[in-house]
This record gives sequence, C-alpha cells and structure tokens, in this order.
Amino acid sequence: MIASVLPTYNRAPLSFISGEGAWLTEADGSRYLDLGAGIAVNVLGHANPDLVAALTQQAGKLWHVSNLYQIAEQQRLADMLVEATFADTVFFTNSGTEAAELAIKMARKYWYEKGEANRIEILTFEGSFHGRSTGAIAASGAEKMVKGFGPLMPGFVHLPWGDIEAVKAAIGPDTAAILIEPVQGEGGIRPMPDADLKALRALCDETGTLLILDEVQCGMGRTGRLFAHEWAGITPDIMMVAKGIGGGFPLGAVLATENAASGMVAGTHGSTYGGNPLACAVGARVMEIVAEPAFLAEVNRKAALLRQRLEGLVAAHPEVLEGVRGQGLMLGLKCKVAPAEMVKAGYAEHVLTVPAADNVLRLLPPLNITEDEITEAVARLDRAATRLA
Repeated sequence: MIASVLPTYNRAPLSFISGEGAWLTEADGSRYLDLGAGIAVNVLGHANPDLVAALTQQAGKLWHVSNLYQIAEQQRLADMLVEATFADTVFFTNSGTEAAELAIKMARKYWYEKGEANRIEILTFEGSFHGRSTGAIAASGAEKMVKGFGPLMPGFVHLPWGDIEAVKAAIGPDTAAILIEPVQGEGGIRPMPDADLKALRALCDETGTLLILDEVQCGMGRTGRLFAHEWAGITPDIMMVAKGIGGGFPLGAVLATENAASGMVAGTHGSTYGGNPLACAVGARVMEIVAEPAFLAEVNRKAALLRQRLEGLVAAHPEVLEGVRGQGLMLGLKCKVAPAEMVKAGYAEHVLTVPAADNVLRLLPPLNITEDEITEAVARLDRAATRLA
C-alpha cells in the first residue's frame, strides 16, 4: 500500500521537533549538528530570533492579498535586491524551480518581442540542476531526472561542463541564452572558474545572447559574497534566487536587467503566492543581515577555518576521502566511498550532511555557524570517516 506521503524521497529514519542555530533535536532529546541547513536554505540557522520576530510581527498584520494589489513588503525587498545587485527589477516566486520557469520564459519572450522568434535555444551544462518541473528537468537533461517524463520541453542544448570551446561552437542564430550555476550544487560542488565565467559573459556580449545565472544554491552569502558571480567581477542579465533568501520560509525570485525583462509585460506571468507579505518580511530581514559586509567577512573567515580543518580530515583518512572542493561555506568532500555511506556514518555521530553527484559529500552549514561548532563538526566527521575506514 502506498504511503500517505508520496514516496518520492528515500527519507532518513530521523524526525526533528525543534531546532536552534546549527542544531536539530529529535523527540527523545537527541541533538544533531546540521551541516546541511535544509540544503543551503537555513542560512541563519534554525529558529533564528531575528527571523522569528520578522515573521511573527508580519503574521499579526497581513498574510496574503495576492498580486492583484500593491504589497509593501514585496516592494521593500525588491528595492533592497535592486540596490544590492545588478538587477533593475524582481519577480518573486515560492521556489527555485518556479524561478527557473520564469527565467526560461523571460529569455524566450525577450527574443520574440525583438522579432527573432527563432531564438529559443538555451545552452545548459552537464551536471546541472535547475529544479524538478518539466522545463527545469529538460534544461538539465540528466537521465535520472528526465527518464519516463517525456516528451520534454524542446530548445535546450546540453554541453560539457567547463568546455568554453564547446559553448563557442554551440552559439548560433537560434541561441537565446546560456544558463549556468556559478557553483554546481547537486552536480558535486563544482565552481566555475572565474576566467570561464568572464569568457561566458564576453561571448554573450559578442553575440547578444542573454546570460542566466542560477544562484539558487550558491547565492545569498553562501560563497562569501552576496552572490557567487561577484567573485568573477561579472553580472548576468537574468538571475534565479531561492533557498537562502527566505532563511527557511519558502521564497524565490528572478532578478533581471530592464533590457532582459523588457518582454515581460502585464499578463505574461503570475503567481498566486509569490511575494506574499509573510515571505517578503522574512526575506527582507535575511537581506538586512546577510548583505552586511561584516557578516560576509565572517563567512569568509569561518569558511577558511572549516576548509583548513577539512583538508586535515582528508589527510587523516586517505582510504575514505580524497579532497576538498567548493567556495565559502559551500564545500564538498570528495569521497572514495559512496557519499550516502558517509552520510549514514554521520547519522551515527549525530552530524547531518547532504550527498551530491561525482561522489561528493556536501557541507552547507548555516552561515552563522560558530568556531566551536566548526571544531565539533569536523570531530564528528572524523569519527564518521573512522567508522568507514
């Protein structure tokens, strides 16, 4: 008999009833150090008092009115994002998947309105992950996501990761946009080198192609800058954001330049819940905290400390681990065992991690994790690796 919750996840035998900061607690009082943060979502940890206050205050005033009306909280967050980024305009969604759908629509509508309806192709990359909708899985093209769900949305060209020459060869008269994660998350914590991001931006400038960045997982301070592309000194035309922007409350967004968004006029897109007062009140508080230079400096300092400790961990367990990769507090341990085995060993040591492709274990702790918690996290990972040795 099928479970009442559709069984599309292989769930761990863990159920948490409360959380505080980087810790989660089960009903029996067992505490787990959370290095997954809800898959890069809880950027300020669990039950963060600032976010609880923002949500509680808003909940006592207004929950939902729909986008038929002006929403003050939405306007405030949009203004904050525009001021802090390349963007001129923002559309709010409930998730990264919804952001992907709008980014695809926006790019194609841009060319349609310019009289080049043939320009529908979007170049994407092996190992990418942009969500689970039919459009997003077509963008990824990975067999594990698309098998059995055809016919797929057409118009995507899948290219090898990190092959700029392949991109040059693929851009043609039908190319609308390039869609890429500056740091792949599900694909195994693979950062795109700054030089490659610069080369992609230059190719887009030369050909008029739109550059879409998916910063759903690597954005919102995760790499030590507000958004990962800032390290390369480039800007996109369209950017997808979600996960960390809501700090645990469902929220996503598409940020765009005025030019890239020029085709999206009244009636071309919508969302019943997107940008509701509750989500935007929390998102604004997240922005106030995470966008502060002093906060991001701390992320970088703690990231350097964690990476140094992880390098030592790899050296201590050469039979289990082979390297560290990533940027900021978006780090991966390349494993010589199946990452799921390392995750399971971590459960025994009460530390939570997230598996990824390419035999990588993802470490995505809250951005405000403490030094003592970093020390404790590495100690627990050390014991987990010892179990597998």
